[in-house]
Amino acid sequence: MRPAHLRPLRAAAAVAVVGLTLTACASQSGTTTDATEDAATGAPASATFPITIANTFGETTVEAQPERVATVNWGNHDVPIALGVAPVGIQLTTYGDDDGDGVLPWTFAGLEALDATGDALPVLFDETDGIPFEQVANTEPDVVLAAYSGLTEEDWTTLSEIAPTVSYPEFAWGTSWKDMALIDGEALGLKSEAQALVDDVVAQIDEALAERPDVEGKTVAYTWIDPADPSTIGVYTPLDARVQLLSDLGLVDAPSVVELAGDTDQFYVNLSAEEADTLADVDVLVTYGDDTTLETLQADPLIGKIPAVERGSVVVVPNAEPISAATSGPTVLSIPWVLEDYLDLFQAAAEQVG
Repeated sequence: MRPAHLRPLRAAAAVAVVGLTLTACASQSGTTTDATEDAATGAPASATFPITIANTFGETTVEAQPERVATVNWGNHDVPIALGVAPVGIQLTTYGDDDGDGVLPWTFAGLEALDATGDALPVLFDETDGIPFEQVANTEPDVVLAAYSGLTEEDWTTLSEIAPTVSYPEFAWGTSWKDMALIDGEALGLKSEAQALVDDVVAQIDEALAERPDVEGKTVAYTWIDPADPSTIGVYTPLDARVQLLSDLGLVDAPSVVELAGDTDQFYVNLSAEEADTLADVDVLVTYGDDTTLETLQADPLIGKIPAVERGSVVVVPNAEPISAATSGPTVLSIPWVLEDYLDLFQAAAEQVG
């Protein structure tokens, strides 16, 4: 996937969470799984398999704790890696890859921590023309993780013939980074560990936000505007994962965005540039681009009249760089990696709001 039409600079990777292993205590809540408790501590001690997880296309039952984990589509691989599990196969990354090795930097750091680089690197599934099912099958997975994905029912059915496949719960590309961690983690029998990862990332966000007081409460619209054809403004809807991350960062969906989205089940809607004034209530406008983007938008006779654009309260996320990949499909590994730099962009834009 690419950020609708398309999807830091801190090399210190957020792999502090790595260290949990499949032998760690695990628990399950919800679905059809029960957990046992450690007699001394009362803490959850182990997941009980089989585990059954509902998704849009049906139910997925994992009969036993997986040892060979494959992931498809964007970001799902970061969950097992963060939980200490090196997948046997992951998506080949082409968007935002800074060194052309097909693996984003925080993912690579996580794999390094698991001694899973070099000859031990997972198979990289090239999904340019769709999921390479034969390649996935050749990795002989026990489970396929895709809680954050755009799988079609046909994709899910085909993958399920290879191994139990965990798809998204409701909307294609609409699973939050939190739910991705919890659902994928549950399939591994490590839901409580996944919850701990989520809690840790939330704590990091809270700490970073406290240092940037202007960000919280600002209304926001996350857009895609093609500089070669600014006649249309793409607006990501509140169910999109990158927009949900903004909510976690203290920003608020502008009422105009909520109204535009309506009851759509899509992560993206289009707005004619002729209707750019619809976004007049946006404090901070986010878009992909480069150093020339803000000036280009301000010079546009229609888009330049959006108050956020006019006053410069715009976050331009460098397109096709790791920071855009880290935040377009956020994960428990990518968020800590990008957090400080990403929030700096929002703090600078928020300061222009007045």
